[in-house]
Amino acid sequence: MRLGLTAGYSGAQMSVNLDFVLEAERLGFDSVWTAEAYGSDAVAPLAWIGARTTKIRLGTAIMQMPARTPAMTAMTAMTLDALSGGRFILGLGPSGPQVVEGWHGVAYGKPLTRTREYVTIVRQILAREGPLEFKGEHYEIPYKGAGASGLGKPLKSILHGRKDLPIYTASISPNGVACSAEVADGLLPVWMVPERFELFQPDLDKGFSRANEERRKRGLPPKSLANFDIAPFVTCILGDDLEKCRMPVKGMLALYVGGMGARGKNFYNDYVKRLGYEAEAIKIQDLYLSGKKAEAMAAVPNSLVDAIALVGPKERIRDRIEAWKAHKVPTLLIGSGQPEALRLLAELCL
Repeated sequence: MRLGLTAGYSGAQMSVNLDFVLEAERLGFDSVWTAEAYGSDAVAPLAWIGARTTKIRLGTAIMQMPARTPAMTAMTAMTLDALSGGRFILGLGPSGPQVVEGWHGVAYGKPLTRTREYVTIVRQILAREGPLEFKGEHYEIPYKGAGASGLGKPLKSILHGRKDLPIYTASISPNGVACSAEVADGLLPVWMVPERFELFQPDLDKGFSRANEERRKRGLPPKSLANFDIAPFVTCILGDDLEKCRMPVKGMLALYVGGMGARGKNFYNDYVKRLGYEAEAIKIQDLYLSGKKAEAMAAVPNSLVDAIALVGPKERIRDRIEAWKAHKVPTLLIGSGQPEALRLLAELCL
């Protein structure tokens, strides 16, 4: 089992806990991941981390696709990968309509169509098999639409990028998981219950089947779980007071399930319902959107926290890690602020 460290994004004042990252690298963690919402970006902190580390791989979880053109993302990915000695992992996601339209000021569009087109364009740039040309629903390169000068020409990247640079996509919806299995090298689920892998399996198989039609034509080996990574985010809080350890996870779940999206358009709420907590998801959202955030937090079931996170004393975390191992989840992206938690997980997993 591989371990990654989630560095997330910064609060009101920009900061990166480099000592924590360096400890993870020393312990043998495979990767460190930065994020972005509508404050600090994912790229600048990762470059900062890359300059201070030597072995740990550097991932974005995620770079928001609507915020950048595919070509800009490919340029950034190739640059960071080259400067870090081939350590970069490109993690992409569509974000949500509230951020895309409310912050970036662009249409949310069709996220699965955007993902397919985006990844296709990035891979074409990395491959450098010819000048870039693409015509899709979201992207047209060279652009010939309204306001075009007519002077655009197909170009090939000056920089020679790594053709096999890994690309992961974030999703939890059935169609999004299938899309990831089809076009990406790995999936970034925001949470996961290892015992409920059947929620992902049919959609992964659907995506692999689509990908393998084209791979057979090109003489490539088939795509399967053997060569596809699944890397869920897993919060780890070590301590003897179990309820106290659960509280930060309950706060996060209340925010995402209750308030991260509109009432009829909340991917996290839908996902928790599929995990078997339909009534609880409805109650959490009703409370949160009514301004009763403390009550929403209290409504988060202990069993949900225990299923998706690693919380409590050492012995309890040790037992829970065995469930992840038993279901052969290849990578855990750990969210923690405790060096002792990192050391325990390295002991148990590496």
